[in-house]
Amino acid sequence: MSNSEYDGPTSFRFDSITTDTIVNLRWWDLFNDDVLDTLIARALENNKDVMVAAARVDAAAANLGYTKADQWPSFGYNAGAGSGNSVNGVTTLPDVTNNFFAFPQMEWEIGFWGKYRRLNESARAGLLASEYGLRTVQISLISAVASTYFSLLDNMAKLEISQRTLEARDSSTQIIQARFDYGIVPEIDLNQAQIQQAISAVSVPIYTRAIAFNESTLSILLGGYPDEVITGLQLIDQIEPPDIPNGLPSQLLTRRPDVMQAEAEFASQNALIGAAQAMRWPSLSLTGLLGVATSDLSALSSAGLGWSATGVIFGPIFHFGKNKRRVEIEKANTEAALRTYENVTLQAFAEVEAALISISTLREELLAQERRYEAAMNAEYLSAQRYDKGQTSYLEVLESQRQSFDAQLSYSQTRRDLLGAHVGLYKALGGGWLSPEEEQAFIEAQQAVDSTNQAQGR
Repeated sequence: MSNSEYDGPTSFRFDSITTDTIVNLRWWDLFNDDVLDTLIARALENNKDVMVAAARVDAAAANLGYTKADQWPSFGYNAGAGSGNSVNGVTTLPDVTNNFFAFPQMEWEIGFWGKYRRLNESARAGLLASEYGLRTVQISLISAVASTYFSLLDNMAKLEISQRTLEARDSSTQIIQARFDYGIVPEIDLNQAQIQQAISAVSVPIYTRAIAFNESTLSILLGGYPDEVITGLQLIDQIEPPDIPNGLPSQLLTRRPDVMQAEAEFASQNALIGAAQAMRWPSLSLTGLLGVATSDLSALSSAGLGWSATGVIFGPIFHFGKNKRRVEIEKANTEAALRTYENVTLQAFAEVEAALISISTLREELLAQERRYEAAMNAEYLSAQRYDKGQTSYLEVLESQRQSFDAQLSYSQTRRDLLGAHVGLYKALGGGWLSPEEEQAFIEAQQAVDSTNQAQGR
């Protein structure tokens, strides 16, 4: 692989901070919500996908030990007894003979052409890939818990807005109904008020259902049955991280576990080419026996030792291209693994770009939504005052109510999207998956850098 083929851009297009920084190792702490922190901890401990990935790591570790054993001699034993008057079913003896034997046995196939060395190399890379696979599952789980949690808070906020709006429109409809009964307002005003009341009434079950779905999703992520989820800060009180933590592409490639997993899988598959090529050449097998044999069971312990040693060279001659095709198969599989690695790397860049532009534009959108929200709430209040004084028609009140309701829901949605974009950025940058040992090593390294900078007066 040439370096030029994988060299990416030196910075992201929508990155406002181009210095080489590192993602906060526990980035969810930036939201300052203890409940979110607890949910993530529970998910990492109890989630079934994490357990499956951890079991695969154990299996890969066992496979490495299993593969390593093939490069060393194997020792066994053989013992038996026989009786008969024929030899190999062909020659008949005049008398019945007994035969007893016992001996240890050693067998060793020496891989001159690196077959076992490459198989071990493949197994080691496979173990590393499974460990990165576990970390990929972990970071995906953390991001899923955080995103679903913010969706839950958003739907709870929308449910509260809908219920509050419904109560206000119930009161308004009762007033319009009374005015209609006394002939003060036309029936069209009453019908329009009933429509607005029904619109807010429809929203209540919609968001109640959405909350139930969010709670079920979170419960499954936590490794439990669907159940109610206790929340912490409301969506409006959630703290947005003040800065955008990011890293250069070179750091991204060494931080994201899915990129490292794809690289390790490529290395594992590449080693299998060498193993397949080695199988095209002769192999040497050594066999050694040391034991006793006698026709009398009672004399087995006193019988003299016998031994034998055998060396056998075996290899393919003509298999109609089977061994050549085996190499071609592994080369093709390696090509596929390489392209997968390249695709994962490209996808990593795309995800970071998307998260950065989402955060940048959603911040602007949220400010606009906030201005719209405040203006719509004030307009609703003023329209109601003007209508009560007979200064405007009910159509103005209806439009102001509609605008206010939509503005409140849209503001909540945009705020959730902005928090979700931060979660997406942390996931894209590969943050939050380091082991406690690696986290401590990073902290110590950062402290050393800070001390050096202070000593140099920076």
